[in-house]
Amino acid sequence: MQTQEARKLGAGGRFIRQVPPTPLVPVEPESGLGPVWCKLEFMNPSGSTKDRIARHILEKAWRRGVISAGDTVVEASSGSTSIALALACAQMGLKFVAFIPSTATAERGLMIRAYGGEVRRVDGGMPDVLGAAVAAADSEGWFAVRQFENPDNAEAHRLGTGPEILSQMDCGTVDAIVSGVGTGGTLRGLWEAFAEAGCGVRAVAAIPHAGDAFGHNAECCSLAFSKEVPGVVECLSKLYEDWKADVQAGVLEELPVGEEECLRQTRRLWSMGFPVGPSSGLNLAAAMEVKRRLGVSARVVTVFPDRMERYFSHRVFEKLRGEA
Repeated sequence: MQTQEARKLGAGGRFIRQVPPTPLVPVEPESGLGPVWCKLEFMNPSGSTKDRIARHILEKAWRRGVISAGDTVVEASSGSTSIALALACAQMGLKFVAFIPSTATAERGLMIRAYGGEVRRVDGGMPDVLGAAVAAADSEGWFAVRQFENPDNAEAHRLGTGPEILSQMDCGTVDAIVSGVGTGGTLRGLWEAFAEAGCGVRAVAAIPHAGDAFGHNAECCSLAFSKEVPGVVECLSKLYEDWKADVQAGVLEELPVGEEECLRQTRRLWSMGFPVGPSSGLNLAAAMEVKRRLGVSARVVTVFPDRMERYFSHRVFEKLRGEA
């Protein structure tokens, strides 16, 4: 049941309706390993888990009177967050400007523009993109989402995604949560939700490393061990770094995964009928390693963050493009 405040959201009296929970499915990619529980976040309206934070952050800002119909929202994002914000802004009667790396795939820019958002590409890495977005927000008086430091990012998963997963688990508990880290909001928020519910849960940050499998395409994951790995450079996300500094020893592990293995698992998921991007391959590869360590009966949960269509020009589709 939505609150009176929620019904006020949106231009012209429209309001944002509740989105049905995304499925949680058992996936057993290796015989004898037991299932990894996978949250199909690519089934959210814009095609990624970032719908969670986009809606949560904007709705809270609206209720606080920080934004209203006709205002402009700005964010620095390599793709999925900007796509989700563009959709949410279209629903709420807001304008949206996305600052994205010049190397982000064309598909993402088209999706943002399709929802009515404006795209501004920035040369350089994510620090340059962030700097440009913040400067524009300050000079124009726009609302800056600031996903890398905004606590409402993790809160969206602590209050929403986490309890949703627990309600879908037959046993009602989780032993480990595995996720790649961009802002860190998903991993942090889910761990906090499970821990607060009484689960003795460990958090595993899946980190791609070495090589150039992803090129400079910034979306899949973060805390780069290599300049060639896409996503956020180490220490850029205050949200993740603050949590990492505060969490008790032994609770959080950063697990490296080879980039080629990430792509291999992504293509494997396609063959199983999951239309996902490379971050899902990363997450599955890391979750399988955690299962091997904890045993067949361990309840390991991970996330399939986004859909494949925003990666058609990415290296993961290189072979198929050649065949076409």
